Amino acid sequence: MYSFKNDYSEGAHPRILNALLESNFEQNEGYGEDHYSIKAIELLKEEIESKDIDIHFLVGGTQTNLTVISAFLRPHEAVISADTGHILVHETGAIEATGHKVISVEVEDGKLRVEHVKNVLEMHTDEHMVKPKLVYISNSTEIGSIYKKQELEELSGFCKENNLILYIDGARLGSALCSEENDLKMSDLARLADAFYIGGTKNGALLGEALVICKEALKEDFRFHIKQKGAMLAKGKLLGIQFLELFRDKLYFDLASHANKLATLLINEIETMGYKFLVHSPSNQVFPILPNKVIEKLQEKYSFYMWSKVDDENSSIRLVTSWATKEDAVKAFIEDLKSLTI
Repeated sequence: MYSFKNDYSEGAHPRILNALLESNFEQNEGYGEDHYSIKAIELLKEEIESKDIDIHFLVGGTQTNLTVISAFLRPHEAVISADTGHILVHETGAIEATGHKVISVEVEDGKLRVEHVKNVLEMHTDEHMVKPKLVYISNSTEIGSIYKKQELEELSGFCKENNLILYIDGARLGSALCSEENDLKMSDLARLADAFYIGGTKNGALLGEALVICKEALKEDFRFHIKQKGAMLAKGKLLGIQFLELFRDKLYFDLASHANKLATLLINEIETMGYKFLVHSPSNQVFPILPNKVIEKLQEKYSFYMWSKVDDENSSIRLVTSWATKEDAVKAFIEDLKSLTI
């Protein structure tokens, strides 16, 4: 049974494990003040091409999202999210548990646009409702779509004009930036977003995300928020070492490119067989629409998520490739699908 369920099934890239092992008996400062974390932050600032940013390492995506959003918002303020947004669907109400409503917006391709945000603002007019304050987007999105530079510039401009915070969930940022359709750079994110994070958990790290705070007003006392939310890792060097390895020679982008390459192979071959897709996804998530009988046979050898029912006879599934996905496994899946295709 080979898994295409997610991009965190495997542990970590061997280089990261070796680096962790080699540093195991070193004594270091705790809570992210070790020399590995400091060096990793320096490397990330070079990659992002900005010194005027704050960077914090946290363990996971949900932890990062709830810490960020609860820190940035006042009690009566709310978040705007696409109806597929991770904070809305797959975080067990973590944001609401911090006291902030998540306002859901129906979208077609996983992406929020200016008109969506504008409609929310027009609907929330006074103190009898929550006040929309933070715009939450993911790149890539939960259904594999990516933001282009013009889209992000338009959204960023509207947020600035209306005093809204723009925050980007970067759990799969590596895949988005390495997509053949991408025209964004890390430096663009720092210019256009108020905060974003660089996902490590889903791109070769054992665990960890690098939060980048760009807006000056949001930086103050953020370490207090991290600690209060239980997100400050005593053995912080474990996070710093991983990001140091990922960014000291572009390993982060090599791993994301590998995942995208195999996703593209799946897309091209599945298209050749005549199948359609639920959504256009130029990243490492693939959503083919297949006959239910074919899906049942594939499940005998492969694990993946059933995504949605299309009609009585067909459903969409999600196939995710990762930094560690084997090309032979992808080719075997393709051959098995071909053998089941009439």
